Amino acid sequence: MKRILYFILLFVSLISINSCKDLLDEDGNPLVDVNNNTGLIGPRALYREITDNGILAEYHYSGLLLTKVLTDSASVTDIMYSGDKVSRIDFNGFLDLDGNGNLDTDSISFSQLFTYSSNGKLDMITENRSFFRRGAPIPPAILGPQLLYKKTKSSYNLKYNSSTNKLDSIIMKEGPVVSGTQSPFTNYSLTKYQYEGDNISGVVRHYGPLSGDTPGAPIIKLGYSYTAYDTQISPYTLLPFEYKISSILSTDANDERSLMLSPNSPKKVSVTDLTQPIPAPINFTTNYSYDPQTYMIRGFGINYIYKPL
Repeated sequence: MKRILYFILLFVSLISINSCKDLLDEDGNPLVDVNNNTGLIGPRALYREITDNGILAEYHYSGLLLTKVLTDSASVTDIMYSGDKVSRIDFNGFLDLDGNGNLDTDSISFSQLFTYSSNGKLDMITENRSFFRRGAPIPPAILGPQLLYKKTKSSYNLKYNSSTNKLDSIIMKEGPVVSGTQSPFTNYSLTKYQYEGDNISGVVRHYGPLSGDTPGAPIIKLGYSYTAYDTQISPYTLLPFEYKISSILSTDANDERSLMLSPNSPKKVSVTDLTQPIPAPINFTTNYSYDPQTYMIRGFGINYIYKPL
């Protein structure tokens, strides 16, 4: 139920937005005003996701390639490429791992390596993650140093529907890293995707223990549905598929962000704890605003700022 509470807190905090001011990008170029949006002509990039409470994400580019994402003012994601394909993503900062709506005080670093099938599809992500906890301060320091206290390893296997070529499922295996041992995977998750046209209509993710290669009965079952899609352009179409998958997989509670995988934007999102005897979805709705080029500029309390490329 903590995970369901997380979504209530998230959406309630986001829908209480009023207005945002004109902004400049990191080079001093004027950005599209979110209140009187005249749109952009020509190539564009998603630059910021903002609310009146601050910047949720800021995207930085090298030419046409997304290379860095800044979140919550203290977290940095670096994206690296081999040719035009993402080969590695590094994250350093803070995440909300327990799904209570607040960033954890422990910091996290992870590196993800991306491999592709012969047809160019992303089919495997391997991750090594380190967890740091602040120790007692050593005078005259006020804050103690961040000390490593845990490491984990994970693998994510992406499967695609042979008929539609769309993402069908992601199988995760995760376990602790113990120095000097061949540490086994001890947990798994299975994520299944459903579609309405090209848009994600449903996601179900199960979590459970893993013994060898044998998954146990799931102990957590979460369902997400996305309905009432518009026919305009989602801001997330401007981000690399690999970054979106990485963002969704960054925590167990981030699957509601699966709407990032759709070319359009749903006006209704539902979250359901499927372990309950009578599952009851929690629903969230929004109305969107668009610029003249039909890019979405506001929804669920988030304002989307674009910049020319």
